[in-house]
Amino acid sequence: MGSRSILEELGQIASRVQTDFAEERRVLSFHDYLELFAENPVRYSRDAASYLRDMFDFYGSEESKRPWGSFTRFNLFQLPFLERVDAQRDGLIGQEHVQTEIYRVLNNFVQEGRPNRLLLLHGPNGSSKSTVAACIMRALEHYSAQPEGALYRFHWVFPNQGKLKGSIGFGGKRAPIVRNTDSYARLPDEDIDARLFIEVRDHPLFLIPQAERQGLVERLYSALGTSEPPPRWILKGSLSHKSKQVFDALLTSYDGSLEQVLRHVQVERYFISRRYRTGAVTLGPQLSVDAGERQITADRSLGALPSSLQSVTLFEAHGELVEAAGGLLEFSDLLKRPLDAFKYLQITAETGEVSLNSQNVQVNCVLLASGNEVHLAAFRDHPEYESFRGRLELIRVPYLRSWRDEVVIYDAQVAAHVRGHVAPHATELAAMFAVLTRMRRPNPDRYDSSERALVSELTAIEKLDLFADGITPPHLSEEASASLRALVPRLYSETDGVPIYEGSVGASPREMRTVLLDAAQNPRFECLSPFAVLEELEELCRRKNEYAFLQEDPLPGGYHDTERFIDTLRTRLHDTLEDEFRVASGLVDEMRYADLFDRYVTHVSYWVKREKLRNPMTGQYEDPSQQLMEEVEDLLGAPDNREQLRHSLISTIAAWAIDHPDEPVVNSKVFADHIRRMRNAVFEERRTALAKLCRDLVIVLRESGKGLSDAQTRAARVLLDGLMTRYGYTEDSAGDAAASLLRERFRDLLN
Repeated sequence: MGSRSILEELGQIASRVQTDFAEERRVLSFHDYLELFAENPVRYSRDAASYLRDMFDFYGSEESKRPWGSFTRFNLFQLPFLERVDAQRDGLIGQEHVQTEIYRVLNNFVQEGRPNRLLLLHGPNGSSKSTVAACIMRALEHYSAQPEGALYRFHWVFPNQGKLKGSIGFGGKRAPIVRNTDSYARLPDEDIDARLFIEVRDHPLFLIPQAERQGLVERLYSALGTSEPPPRWILKGSLSHKSKQVFDALLTSYDGSLEQVLRHVQVERYFISRRYRTGAVTLGPQLSVDAGERQITADRSLGALPSSLQSVTLFEAHGELVEAAGGLLEFSDLLKRPLDAFKYLQITAETGEVSLNSQNVQVNCVLLASGNEVHLAAFRDHPEYESFRGRLELIRVPYLRSWRDEVVIYDAQVAAHVRGHVAPHATELAAMFAVLTRMRRPNPDRYDSSERALVSELTAIEKLDLFADGITPPHLSEEASASLRALVPRLYSETDGVPIYEGSVGASPREMRTVLLDAAQNPRFECLSPFAVLEELEELCRRKNEYAFLQEDPLPGGYHDTERFIDTLRTRLHDTLEDEFRVASGLVDEMRYADLFDRYVTHVSYWVKREKLRNPMTGQYEDPSQQLMEEVEDLLGAPDNREQLRHSLISTIAAWAIDHPDEPVVNSKVFADHIRRMRNAVFEERRTALAKLCRDLVIVLRESGKGLSDAQTRAARVLLDGLMTRYGYTEDSAGDAAASLLRERFRDLLN
């Protein structure tokens, strides 16, 4: 590309930037802003709480259905404005309860008129407390760049009197402004002697006296017919100390002419930025000074101020409470600070102000803090805690208890960044192990007699499946399964009122990330293998002195039994591998199970209603086929009471339809356990054939097919192709899986 082309492109870029600058209304006179405000007073009068609440609404929400209930998930936590990879890595997984609680508190702040409490997110280390704050801040950045999220502040501008040939005096009287061009807001730099920056981001309407401002805002709100009152901040707020000094000096200089004073106002649109600490600030636990003030030093521009201001000592506020104005201030690990370092927050939250040496600074930001359970427990024992409690909103952030959610974290934060291939099920094993370590044994005494047996017999691995997918233990009857599913919400919230709640102790995602990264470097495997993950989990469990969750005594049902967890996960892995090899081999048509079961359900439905059904081949109406029903029931284990099974099946369908009114009944979903038992029964006769095929695959991959016939090689290649296309295996990971199946499952079949 030649130099002329580059310059032409630069010119086009510059033109677009200038156009965007004008369209975004970046610099306005006070009168321009007042007209803009009148067009949408609700949008431009928001305090920090209503701004954050509206941001939640801007990105929308969706219903999230879980085995333990339906919840609202706010889209901003999925970071929809980022590239997909970044959004998956940095977004918040699960924690719908936390999202809903934050939104509830923001709504309360709006109703009460201002943010008057500090939100304290508490939970174990690594439970995503910082991720919650980071998502909100990233959304604030994006929202402030949208027309709906436009924010404005103002500065003072003082023109060069010599340039303007004495037309502007600071002591003489002037006629009222009649044109926007009379404002100094858009003067070029060479015509400006001084520009006084207002760091606290005062609202431009604070320049109108409070009584008149309140009447103006209320009239504009009334004209819109909105039911929500204006924020107290816009009605009762006042200029910062520095702005008030400038305002009073100019008003005196102009003999009380507000119009003349407003000529010096330059309204500027600003954008929230974490990098530049504008409206989104994180304060670490090592810092303690959150606001202060300093005298503005004399320089050339200040020397150019009118004489009425040169004799005034001006102070500017600084610090995190000032930088976060209009947005969010996060106190990371607040409780690690000495109490005296944040004791002022109690008064700040109560009064909405922070006291400095020469002024009180109005605080217009939402205060959010994080802390772990150890420090919170110590804080609760402190004599000062009760005085703080009324100014705190405690929001619990536990570890996730659905491994389906947990695996999304590892896939986004680890699997996407390790070198080479990630074998199927590697991250799943880490997720299941982590969630198992967090499970607490249910307390049967909290349930009535009819529920107690179900709860007391629930094992840790069964609870894992129940929370992740709503899957009940296979040994339960349909009626018992339905009863257990109905208990899931109570099981999920059972420990909410106790100090050691479910999700407060266990392996954190940080520890599991280390396990996965170490497994990816295992020299015995060419990829991140599930078998390497199992080895790393075994190594982790040997380090009992380092982790509290490894020091808990095992309880009945397999709770806190990490060695049993690993054995169970190894068995589950091989079950899954066997299923995948079975499907990929083509030895049995998977659709046969679903089709056969669908026909069975149809015949059972007519049998229960004592009706005939139409034979599609003959067109005649016939009784339901006893042969078909008994064939399927034999595959299901030939229950003693077939009639009870059939009635129970129809009752299950009815219950599903009631619980899921907007979803069609899909038998493969409602009766997944039944179809699995059918498949296992059919396949049992073909296990030897699969074992030989698995052996042949290992020979093809590890020994170049030595000693195999062409037919055996082709069949092994068909299996490999199925594993790669259906499940994402590579030759290396497929070979590892096949070799492990031969050792653990098929050795006796081949002897």
